[in-house]
Amino acid sequence: MINIRQFILGLGAVASLASLASFTTSVQAQAFPGKPVTLLVPYPAGGLSDVIARTVNAPLGKALGQPVIVENLGGASGGIAAQKVLNSPSDGYMLFQGSPNELIFAPLALTAVKYKSEDFRQIHRIAMAPMAIVARGEIPANNADELVAYAIKAAKEGKPMTYASVGVGSFYHLLGEQMSKLIGVPMLHVPYKGAADVVKDLLGNQVDIFITPYGAPQVGLAKDKKIKFIATTSPGAHPLLPQVSRTSDSTGPLKSFTAEIGTGYFVKRDTPEPVVQTLHKALQAVLGDAEYLSRMTAMGQLASPLQTLDVANKAFADETTQYRAIAKSINLQAQ
Repeated sequence: MINIRQFILGLGAVASLASLASFTTSVQAQAFPGKPVTLLVPYPAGGLSDVIARTVNAPLGKALGQPVIVENLGGASGGIAAQKVLNSPSDGYMLFQGSPNELIFAPLALTAVKYKSEDFRQIHRIAMAPMAIVARGEIPANNADELVAYAIKAAKEGKPMTYASVGVGSFYHLLGEQMSKLIGVPMLHVPYKGAADVVKDLLGNQVDIFITPYGAPQVGLAKDKKIKFIATTSPGAHPLLPQVSRTSDSTGPLKSFTAEIGTGYFVKRDTPEPVVQTLHKALQAVLGDAEYLSRMTAMGQLASPLQTLDVANKAFADETTQYRAIAKSINLQAQ
């Protein structure tokens, strides 16, 4: 027979423990950060993502009042690092620097990646990378409409125009497939392990085009006529390439072909709201830091405008919807 008194006392103990746990979590959140914060970059050191993180970490640490330590962890198109964040406590001490490439496309393209974009919450976008259609120096095209004509001619001759990417299922692979669909002719996908290998083959006229983010180094190669900028795919003009037309300026099928990719900072979806608010306020301080803005401009990157948390969340949700639709339209199959 159940002892009513013991049962009631037991319920009270459970309630007390739950209240204590809630109180402890609240206190920890209010005291955040009480130790260094890790900024996890999903690629090896030396690339653009790493450079951005090491531009952000000092002013972010200043705003938080604690050091921000950059950690690099590559693999699985960023999936290994993203999963590490999800395996860590929901306390804000593991901050993920990510983009659609890792958080939207990796789960769609790789069977080994088990998370989904909804597992993460974007705190703030930090930068936008301008993108362009970059081509080998000898390609007989100088703008989007001429590239379309070349692609059609090449397909008719049985030698489809080739496009590079940094891997099957990457953002740049999907953009190439979308371009092929818009033009209405087949194009040959050539996947590489990284952008450095792509540039090497562009210089050697081994691959036709690469739809990619760009910065000062690529602009320098174009000035030396070693590669060619066909058109920018970002909606707005960019100071590094004022003389290059945009795809949206074309009169043919690539007029609607626009793309750019943003870098943002993410935490686990269930991170306490006071922690999220603290991180958000600190990132807004970074975006007002003169040295940060100067260094980003020198890299050819566009610092993000200030966003509320609601705007940041909606922007990521909209990207997820947009890019999943593109993946579906080209029948992307996970491998």
